[in-house]
Amino acid sequence: MSSSTYLRFVASNRRFIAFGFFAAFASSFGQTYFIGTFGPSIEAEFQLSHTSWATYYLIGTLASAFLLPWTGKRIDRMPLRRYTVLTLITLCAGALVLSSARNAALLVFAIFLLRQSGQGLMSHISSTSMARYFDAGRGRAIALASLGFAAGEACLPILAFASIAAIGWRWTFVGVAGLLVFILLPLLAWLLSGHEKRHQEHLTKLSDEAGTENIQRSWSYQEVLRDHRFYLLLPGILAPALIVTALFFTHLSLAEAKGWSGTWITGSYLIYAAATTVVALFCGPLIDRAGGVRLVPFMLIPMAGALIVIGSIQSHWAVVPYFIALGCSLGIAQTAVSAMWAELYGVACLGSIKSLVTALAVLSSALGPVIMGGLRDFGYSIETVCLGFAAYACLATGLLFIALRTQIYFPNEK
Repeated sequence: MSSSTYLRFVASNRRFIAFGFFAAFASSFGQTYFIGTFGPSIEAEFQLSHTSWATYYLIGTLASAFLLPWTGKRIDRMPLRRYTVLTLITLCAGALVLSSARNAALLVFAIFLLRQSGQGLMSHISSTSMARYFDAGRGRAIALASLGFAAGEACLPILAFASIAAIGWRWTFVGVAGLLVFILLPLLAWLLSGHEKRHQEHLTKLSDEAGTENIQRSWSYQEVLRDHRFYLLLPGILAPALIVTALFFTHLSLAEAKGWSGTWITGSYLIYAAATTVVALFCGPLIDRAGGVRLVPFMLIPMAGALIVIGSIQSHWAVVPYFIALGCSLGIAQTAVSAMWAELYGVACLGSIKSLVTALAVLSSALGPVIMGGLRDFGYSIETVCLGFAAYACLATGLLFIALRTQIYFPNEK
C-alpha cells in the first residue's frame, strides 16, 4: 500500500488513531524495557540481589496478571474515556508510590500498579479500541497505533538512563507522574471527544448484523474457552511476552557479560524500534487484504533467529541483527495478533477475550525474568538460555501453524 493511501487513512481517522498511538506510548511506563532501566539503581538502594529484585518484580506482576481478567473486561461495559482516565490515574499513582517507596512492600505495590495500568491496561486500551472500531481498515489502524509502542521503546530507556544519571531514579519517576497527569491524561481525554457517536454507530452495526446471514458471529467468552485452537495458539502468542521481557530485563547484565557498555545496548533500542515500526506499517495493509490469521504463524521465526545470534556471537555488532530480527517479530505480533482475535472470534466480547490473553501475557512476562535468573543461578550462561528460548520459539511456531490451519467453527452450531 502506498504512503499516500496511509496518509488518507490517517487524515480520515486522525484523532482516534492518535488516541491509540498515545495509549500505546503511555503503556511504556509499565513495560519491562522501561522499568528494567531502573533495576541497578533500585538494587543498589534497597541492597537487593538480582534474584531478590526479580522476585519482587514477579510478585507485583503476578498480582497484576490475576486482576487483569476482571479489570480488562470492563472495557466492554465502561465508556472508553472514563476507562482510560481511571487507568492513567492508576499509572500515575504507581509512579509516585515507586518514587517514595522505602520498603519492599511499597516496592511490590508500585510494581503492581505500574504493570496493571501500564503494561496491562494501557496496551489493552490501544489494541482493543483499534480492533473493535475499525473493520476494513483494522490492520492499518492497529499498525499505526502500535507505533506508540515503538516510540516508547526508542526514546524512553535512553532518556531514563540519562535522567537517572542527572537527577536520580526517584525524581525521574516523579517526572513520569507529572508527564502522565499534566500532559497525557488531558491529551487522551481530548482525543476521545466525539467518541460516543462512534461507539453508538458500532453498537447499531452489531445490532443490524446480528440477524444477517453470512456475517461473522461474535463468540462468547465461554465459547472461546471451549475452542481447542485457543490453547494451541497460547504458547506462541505468549512467547513474545515471556522471551522479550526476560531479554529486556537482563540486557544490562548481558552487556556486562559480553563486555559491552550499557549505553551501547540501550542506545541500540532505536534499531529495535525502527525495525518494529517498518514491519508494523508493512503488515497493516497485508492484514487488511489477507487477514491477521495468515501472518501470525510467521511471527516467531525472526525472534528465533535473533536469539541464535545473541546466543552465539560475542561481537558487540551482534546487537544490530539481533534488534532488527527481534523488531521484525514484534512488528508482526503487535499488529497481526490483535487483528487475529477479532477475525477468529468477532468484536462483541473482544475486550473480555483480550483481557484474558493480556493477563496470561503479563503472567508470562513475570515468569520470563525469573526463568532467566533461575537458570543463570543454576550455572547456565545468558547465551545458553537464549538458545533454549530459540528452541521454544520454534516449537511454538509449529503449534501456531497447526492451530490456524484448523477449520473455523462455532461450537454451538452444527
